[in-house]
Amino acid sequence: MTETSPLAATARLPGDAELSDDEAFTLRATQGRVLPLIDFRIDEESGGELQVRGPWIARAYYEDPDSGEKFTDDGWLRTGDVAELERGSYVKLVDRTKDLVKSGGEWISSVELENEVMAHPDVVEAAVIAVPDERWGERPCACVVRRAGSELDADGLREHLADRVAKWWIPERIEFIDEVPKTSVGKFDKKVLRAEFAEAEVPAAAKSS
Repeated sequence: MTETSPLAATARLPGDAELSDDEAFTLRATQGRVLPLIDFRIDEESGGELQVRGPWIARAYYEDPDSGEKFTDDGWLRTGDVAELERGSYVKLVDRTKDLVKSGGEWISSVELENEVMAHPDVVEAAVIAVPDERWGERPCACVVRRAGSELDADGLREHLADRVAKWWIPERIEFIDEVPKTSVGKFDKKVLRAEFAEAEVPAAAKSS
C-alpha cells in the first residue's frame, strides 16, 4: 500500500521449519510476516480487518479532514483488508471489509462464497454483494455468469453450495448476468452491481426457497 511505503510485510519461508511442497506454497501465497518495527492487529469488530502501524506507516492524510475514517486516534492504519493468520504469524488477505456481508450479526466472506460458486463447472465467473434484508440486515446476492448453453438455475446452484458452505451463507437471491462489470484494472466492479441489484426486491420464489 502507498500508506505503508516502502512495505510492511514480506513472504519468506521460515528457515527453521521442514515444510511439504503444499505447506510451502500456502505460505508463499500469503502476504508474509510483518517487518521489524511494524505492529499489526486483526480487528474482529470490523470483520477481521488488518490494521498496522509503525515508524514509516502513514498516520493521516495531509490536510484531509476525513483522515479519521482511515486511521485510528492512536496511529493504526485501517487497511480495509480482511486478514487471517497462517502458522500464527503469516498474514493472508482474504477479502475487503467493504465487500463483507454482515448477516444477523455474523460475517460472510464474499470472496470465499464467490470461489465456491465459481467451482461449479457451469459458472464462468461470479461476484457476491450484500443486499438489504429486513430480518437479517444484509444477505448475500450472487451475480453469476453461466457457461454458454448451460441450463443451470438458482436451485441447482444452491444445491451445489449445500455441502460447501454453511447453510446460512447460501444466497436466497441469485442473479444471472451476461458479464461481471470490471474496473479499468480488471477487478470486479461491485459498486455497479450494488447500484443495479442492492435496492431491488427479492423475488417471492427466492424468499420461500
